[in-house]
Amino acid sequence: MTVSEAIDSRISVRAYTDEPVPRETVERILAAAGRSPSGGNLQPWQVYVLMDEALAAFKAGLAERQRGKPFGETPLFHVYPPKLHEPYRTRRFECGEDLYATLGIPREDKAGRMRQFAGNFDFFGAPVALFFAIDKRMDRNQWAHLGMFMQSVMLLAREAGLDTCPQECWAIWPSYVAEFVGMDEALMPYCGMALGHRDPDAPVNALRTRRAPLADYARFVEVPA
Repeated sequence: MTVSEAIDSRISVRAYTDEPVPRETVERILAAAGRSPSGGNLQPWQVYVLMDEALAAFKAGLAERQRGKPFGETPLFHVYPPKLHEPYRTRRFECGEDLYATLGIPREDKAGRMRQFAGNFDFFGAPVALFFAIDKRMDRNQWAHLGMFMQSVMLLAREAGLDTCPQECWAIWPSYVAEFVGMDEALMPYCGMALGHRDPDAPVNALRTRRAPLADYARFVEVPA
C-alpha cells in the first residue's frame, strides 16, 4: 500500500468486527509511528493501549461512572470553538447529517442519535483502544507534533490492513481516563482512538466525508509582474 492509498482509504470507522488484533501488530505500528516529525526532537507524545481484560475493565468502570454523571466530567478544553464560524460550522453540520443519513436516523430522532454517539464509549466494538496524552506544560506547537504522531498511527494501521477512529469525545472523561491508565499528573489526556478490523457490512462505514477542493485551501504565491 502506498502512502497515497493509505491516506485515501483512511476513514473514521464506526463499526468493527470481533476479530482480535495481535499485540505484536499494535507494538509494530506504534514503534514505526515513533519516527513521526517532532520539532527539536521533543517527541512529546504518550500513548496508552487497552486490550482484552484491561479494555473490558475500563468499559465496566466507565458504565459505573456514567450512571452518576451521564454527561461526563468537566472537559479540560473545547473540542470545537464555542462559536464555530463559517465555513467550519457548515462542514461540521454536513458531516453529522451525512453520518446519520447512512444509518437512517432522522434529525427528529434525538434518542437514536444519542445511541449512535454513545457507541463512541464502546470504541464501536473495536478490540483495541488507544489514549493519547501530552505534557500539560507543552504549547500549541507540541500539540501539532502529537497530531502528526496520531496521523502516522492511522496510516500505519491502514498499511497493516486495519482501521481506526480518532475520538475527541473522550475530552469529557479526562479524570477517569487518566486515573484508569495510571497517567502521570504532568500529563493530560488528549484523544482516544479505536483500532481494529472494519466491518464491511455496516452501513455507517460507507460514509465518506466531503472535502474542500484544493482551491479552497491552497494558495500558490507568485511574484507580481
